[in-house]
Amino acid sequence: MNHFPRAARAAIALLAIAPWLMNGTVEAQAYPAKTVRVIFPFPPGGPTDLLGRAIAQKLSDQTGQQFVPDMRAGAGGNLGLELAAKAPADGYTIVLSSPLVAISPSLYAKLNYDPAKDLAPIAQVAVIQNVMLVHPSVPAKSLKELIQLARRSPGKFSFGSGGLGTTTHLAPELLMSLEKIKMVHVPYKGSGQALIGLIGGDVDTLIMAVPAASGQIHAGKVRALAVLSAQRSAVIPNVPTAAEAGVANFEVPIWYGMLAPAATPRDIITRLNGELVKALATPDMKERLATAGIEPVTSTPEQFAAFIKSETVRYAAVIKDAGIKPE
Repeated sequence: MNHFPRAARAAIALLAIAPWLMNGTVEAQAYPAKTVRVIFPFPPGGPTDLLGRAIAQKLSDQTGQQFVPDMRAGAGGNLGLELAAKAPADGYTIVLSSPLVAISPSLYAKLNYDPAKDLAPIAQVAVIQNVMLVHPSVPAKSLKELIQLARRSPGKFSFGSGGLGTTTHLAPELLMSLEKIKMVHVPYKGSGQALIGLIGGDVDTLIMAVPAASGQIHAGKVRALAVLSAQRSAVIPNVPTAAEAGVANFEVPIWYGMLAPAATPRDIITRLNGELVKALATPDMKERLATAGIEPVTSTPEQFAAFIKSETVRYAAVIKDAGIKPE
């Protein structure tokens, strides 16, 4: 029979697990204690690169630890997201994602990770506006005119894209679904190549990021019909929004956010969220991003999670309506 007092046994048990209970709190206070890897799932030179480097630099300055960009392009951006999903959940690997995290589940029959289960949203960080462009030879001077022309001649007009399942592909699909028109898809290897195709007259229309298109718009090499967001763009203020141009619900911005492996401790997610919010509020950061046509935004982890969920549902409907078969 054990005569050891129950209270004493409980106290000893508590002492034994006390270090484990303390550990989580101490970890968060000490975080980051070493270099943090920031995965960029897209090739260098694009908006992910520019935005990601600006954020990584700020986080390094603020925390005193290096946040180091790690370029991992491949599999349409899914390689980088998969690497992050399978990384140790200790806060030392994070990933910067575009709408890809919401698009991939409907676009690919088999992913090696589950965006909803394997990644933890930290914060939304930025939005880039998209603009609808046409080649100058297209007689449409407005979005409504283009829709009327396409309605009269189904399949006559073509649209370029940066590849299957990108926002440059799904935005025109959404327009065709909303307005019941038919245009022919011509995929390119990246939106830069698609823009060259549009300037050369190989395709009639293209939807792409305002910062990448603004130079060609100002040079008169392409004509801008509408900005696909709630507000006009400061870079091309004379171009109406899609709603102003007469098409409701045609908002397709390119958004960006930071995510971590799913089991990353909550206090580390909270710390990273706070650092991101602080970084994006600084005047020099705002100015640096504005020059590139990038609008900083912030959110709580919960708001970003809810936003990804709603975008996943929205893109699933677009992909289904367009009859795009999962790869």
